[in-house]
Amino acid sequence: MKYVKYGLLIFVPIAILGRYLGFSPVLVFVTACLGIVPLAAWMGTATEELAVHTGPRLGGLLNATLGNAAELIITLVALRAGALNPELRDSMNELVKASITGSILGNVLLILGLSILLGGLKHGTQFFGRRHAGVNSTMLILAVIALAVPSFFGYAIDAVDHHAVQIFSISVAVVMMLVYGLSIVYTFSDTGGSIVEEEVATEIEHHAEGWPVRKAVGVLVIVTVFIVWMSEILVGAVEPVVTQLGISEFFMGIILIPLVGNVAEHIVAVQVAIKNRMELSLAISLGSSLQIALFVAPLLVFAGLLMGNPLTLIFNQFELVSLIGAVLIAALIALDGESNWLEGAQLLVVYIIIAMAFFFLPT
Repeated sequence: MKYVKYGLLIFVPIAILGRYLGFSPVLVFVTACLGIVPLAAWMGTATEELAVHTGPRLGGLLNATLGNAAELIITLVALRAGALNPELRDSMNELVKASITGSILGNVLLILGLSILLGGLKHGTQFFGRRHAGVNSTMLILAVIALAVPSFFGYAIDAVDHHAVQIFSISVAVVMMLVYGLSIVYTFSDTGGSIVEEEVATEIEHHAEGWPVRKAVGVLVIVTVFIVWMSEILVGAVEPVVTQLGISEFFMGIILIPLVGNVAEHIVAVQVAIKNRMELSLAISLGSSLQIALFVAPLLVFAGLLMGNPLTLIFNQFELVSLIGAVLIAALIALDGESNWLEGAQLLVVYIIIAMAFFFLPT
């Protein structure tokens, strides 16, 4: 982790120089991606330090929220690029929606799969609370329904009234954020406690001699500024890279961008699984997916309106099939309260198949 936070920082100035000195778009894109990785890791560290001062419940929410901040910034920059350049609007909006899909797939298939695989290889069968996993699984299925219904009905509505599709998306976005808010209220009002809370408290105790609040906030502000800068460079290189390499925006949005934006959170989820804290690992992967689907996606709908680049919740059939399949298999694995390395391998196989499908999808 230290190598990630320190060693890869060299790519930040390289990406900046490449942008303004006219380096190859592919080189600029790659260095911008590598530059975001350590910045996201530093953001994760600063968030953990802040959590020391907030307690386990608020700390867990803070970790989940800021864990998705890097990707949220990337998608906001993409929306802004579409607003400033109407010729790029469609491709940027598709990139944003693909990134939403990719984040959910990456969390419930790649990261959860890798966590279960490595944790199972080290500890055999691992156990976690069925109640908390059941709530998250149900919420995840609800989240996919909330994304799928506008997509299925939207095409029929659009054929009659295009403006109605936007109103429909806004209405669904309001309901999604309301449900996410209710889930937060439930988390804070649940007096029964959970293994997740205990494990978050344990993590906080290990950071008891951490940074003061002022330092943590300062690092967050500085890192956020640089992530915005790197995101602008990355998004600016997308179209030339797509043209030069012949890959689709779908593949970039579904596979590459979520990996770059969520790398710090992904590493933490795998690490705690290897420590046999499967409950916390599951909460990180499923909780992050829920936040992307029920908070980040609706937030982007409203952000698009403010920027003059309306974004609808209309996903294509490839994204919907992938989301439905991924959520179903993840929910089935999470509901029985135990996991083993074979279940992790199964999740990874599904992710690899989906990744190959989007790689070969025509541009």
